[in-house]
Amino acid sequence: MREAKMSAAERKGYFGEFGGSFVPPELYEVLEILADEFEKYRNDREFNDEFRYYLKEFVGRENPLYFAERLTKTLGGAKIYLKREDLNHTGAHKINNVIGQILLAKRMGAKRIIAETGAGQHGVATATACSMLGMDCTIYMGKLDTERQALNVFRMELLGAKVVAVDKGQGRLKDAVDEALGDLVENYQHTFYLLGSAVGPHPYPTMVKHFQSVISEESKRQILEKEGRLPDAVIAVTGGGSNAIGAFAHYIDEAAVRLIGVEPDQAATLTKGKPAVIHGFKCLVLLDEDGNPQPTYSIAAGLDYPGIGPEHSYLKMSGRAEYYTVTKEEVLDAFQVLSKQEGIIPALESAHAIAYAKKLAPQLSKEQLIIINISGRGDKDVEQVYGMLKK
Repeated sequence: MREAKMSAAERKGYFGEFGGSFVPPELYEVLEILADEFEKYRNDREFNDEFRYYLKEFVGRENPLYFAERLTKTLGGAKIYLKREDLNHTGAHKINNVIGQILLAKRMGAKRIIAETGAGQHGVATATACSMLGMDCTIYMGKLDTERQALNVFRMELLGAKVVAVDKGQGRLKDAVDEALGDLVENYQHTFYLLGSAVGPHPYPTMVKHFQSVISEESKRQILEKEGRLPDAVIAVTGGGSNAIGAFAHYIDEAAVRLIGVEPDQAATLTKGKPAVIHGFKCLVLLDEDGNPQPTYSIAAGLDYPGIGPEHSYLKMSGRAEYYTVTKEEVLDAFQVLSKQEGIIPALESAHAIAYAKKLAPQLSKEQLIIINISGRGDKDVEQVYGMLKK
């Protein structure tokens, strides 16, 4: 599909060669309106006061930057801090962005909210916010993911959302995004697509980063209060990239801070991907021999995506951030280690970050500092992990 003529607002959606808006003309106009409204409200005092109110009173922020003393002693080397996004209402970082976008949708007069979800955390957060504000909610979820995350499906339905199981393609996150975008094209006049990750056509990656940047805004202030200096490294898992871009945001201009993203080895978009267009934007994409998005797999449903946020693509290609892979076995081990050492059961997604930290920390000195973003809690994954470990 040809790219529509760029507006000034769209140019802001490019990170080097990545980003943009490769969408049908009717959807392009909707996204231009969305970009204008976002620019209008992002620095609006009343909007931000309401956003901060809900983050504090409904989500429970700010959450702790917790010194993981036992994990630090067990691994040896660097001092490890955990940014506890798992303590947010609904159990993950997803609610930060959801609150911001749904307040924007309300101001734009939307009557209906749609969203995609992989592991279900974004779907639960969206259903929660829609329930709070009394808005109609439809969640698209790959059929395979509805089976892997049946508890989250019930939570969404309990909150009043309609969950649509998508059985096209692999029945995973990519296919859920396809269906959600199709819904938006048909119903854009009254529907707001509340995209959960730092992907998609402009302005979504910029919006998601803006609302998720509260993570690094807090952690930067907290580490300065606790240690009197910035961390040596910030580590976060990357799927679509929302928790990682939020964890990195306020450190991107701090050249001395290493930014480290961690991927599953079977969905290693940043490690093995090539520049291509997917879901209306350009990023690094895992492609098959015919140039089509390649099937992916991860034990963490939220990471089953063949693309990545455009800013992560830029950070990778520019060398500002580092991206590494971990195996399923390393993730399962990390899941158990954090649970046993710190009494914190992480989401399988978050366990990817722990798995890489287990390798990095012993290589660093005791004076060095690592912040690991614990993007979500593992309640949703306990039954799945139990089944894998008992085989």
